[in-house]
Amino acid sequence: ANHKTTKQTLYRLIRQYWQRGQIVNALLPDYKNSGAKGKKRTPGKTKLGRPRKYDPGSGVNVDEFIEKLFRIAIQKYLLTEKGYSFPYAHRRFKDMYETYFPDVPEAEIPTNWQMKHFYQREYTQVEKIKSRASQNAYNKDIRPLTGTATMHALGPGSRFEIDATIADIYVVSDVNRSWIVGRPVVYIVIDVFSRLIVGCYIGFENPSYVAAMQALQVAMTDKVELCRQYGIEIESQDWPAIGFPDAILADRGELLGYQIESLEKSFSVRIENTPPFRGDAKGIVERNFKTLQADFTPFAPGVVTGTTVKKRGGKDYRLDAKLSISDFKEIILSSILYHNQYHVMKTYDRSADMPVDLPSVPLELWNWGIQHRTGRLRSAPEEAVRLSLLPRADATVSDLGICIFGIYYTCQEAIVEGWMHRAQEVTRPQKVLVAYDPNLADEIYLFPSRNSAERWVCKLSGRSREFVNCTFWEVWQRQEQKKFTHAESKVRADKHKRKHEQRVIDKIRQAEKLSPDTSSIPNTERISEIRSNRKAELQNERNSRKPKIQTDVKDTADIIPLHGVPEEDYDYPSYVDELFDDEDDNE
Repeated sequence: ANHKTTKQTLYRLIRQYWQRGQIVNALLPDYKNSGAKGKKRTPGKTKLGRPRKYDPGSGVNVDEFIEKLFRIAIQKYLLTEKGYSFPYAHRRFKDMYETYFPDVPEAEIPTNWQMKHFYQREYTQVEKIKSRASQNAYNKDIRPLTGTATMHALGPGSRFEIDATIADIYVVSDVNRSWIVGRPVVYIVIDVFSRLIVGCYIGFENPSYVAAMQALQVAMTDKVELCRQYGIEIESQDWPAIGFPDAILADRGELLGYQIESLEKSFSVRIENTPPFRGDAKGIVERNFKTLQADFTPFAPGVVTGTTVKKRGGKDYRLDAKLSISDFKEIILSSILYHNQYHVMKTYDRSADMPVDLPSVPLELWNWGIQHRTGRLRSAPEEAVRLSLLPRADATVSDLGICIFGIYYTCQEAIVEGWMHRAQEVTRPQKVLVAYDPNLADEIYLFPSRNSAERWVCKLSGRSREFVNCTFWEVWQRQEQKKFTHAESKVRADKHKRKHEQRVIDKIRQAEKLSPDTSSIPNTERISEIRSNRKAELQNERNSRKPKIQTDVKDTADIIPLHGVPEEDYDYPSYVDELFDDEDDNE
């Protein structure tokens, strides 16, 4: 009573003291409940905040109507992919404000700071970021990353990534070094776990299944012979990636479709495709393109430098090209070998069971992973790998042969089956599945059963002998050229066909005019005379074919035989009439 307090207050303070740790600060008021957090205050007529010091006017409080205009301007100009600046959005807000309050002075319009305060208070940071970027850009470049690709790879061969890029250099032809042939395509296949580059393709095939097929074939087979072709001697252990991975991650273009199904079914390789516009899904192989090209871009001639436009006496970098395509292939192979054997990855994320003395070098990680994680990769003969990667197509079957792309093939097995016989009772499949090598059109591989590995080797038939030793690209080019030639010839043929038909019509009309009137002659009489008329016409034809012999022999005197001695005939007998006598009535 002396302290002017009540029993309830004492109980509340004692309970608060005991509940909050029995310290002096336990009796402090609950400041967290001060200020009406989360509740909006409705401003009155008096302007809130400190008065303006330099700007004219007193300003205006932000009410619900102004907040509505703020929200419209923010939604239209700030929370959009177009990327307008905040001052621009505030100027558009002023335009809207003046449509409702045309007589208000400029100084009394809500300021840029008031609109920014509302923007920061009402919209979260994540909402702002998502709204100002497209969904693809957000997923690829902005979204938070909570893991790495390596943590999902058990060991070497768990997943290969494959991708292509256009090299940043112009090269010249191997045939003639004065020919600038453009920028080559580079395909890289890389192991996710160890970052070992397991395969590659360098050439001028556009990014497609055909180019990816060649890179995958290199990735799954021995690379010793490939390096030897370019003067690089290695052993198998220097580039030990031989065999099939569990999965291959690629873009939707190259390995999306039925072409790769043979590899999937034959060797149980899982094909994974990235979503559209998601290059980050295979960021490991994407990053290695820059690493490989860094070995030659600082000093190689013909490197792409940004623009081909000559400025202030500058020179077109395309004209500086000196490396041939073979030189470039050798450089890339050397760069790959250096990367695999010696490149130290400072940011490689290691698992807990990796020893500290294990270098973060791709080859070392590969060998350690083979020994302690996945073991040796599954492998197959090189020819089986090549055949499983060849493109597939449906071919038609007829008595002319097995036809694909307008080219005919034949094989002994098909002949034995009777497919080539021309009898009507022959039964043959209308379509068969074949595999073809785009680099050589001389033979294809026919699969009599789609669910079997049995194959027949079909050779080019004589009907299509013009395509011997051609690639399929050359075949398609020749067929295309033949279509142009045929079209041009048909135009000329149509023109002369009309002339020919007109001549025939004119000749018929002329014959009709020259034909005499035979109405007075009985039809039976005219028909009965056909045989005799034919013989007479035949005799006229023979007479017209007789050669006219020119002779300089002078006329000789008549020889008078002796009286009583018969004259002998020394001429050769003539059997012409007997030989050509036509006893039949050919009407």
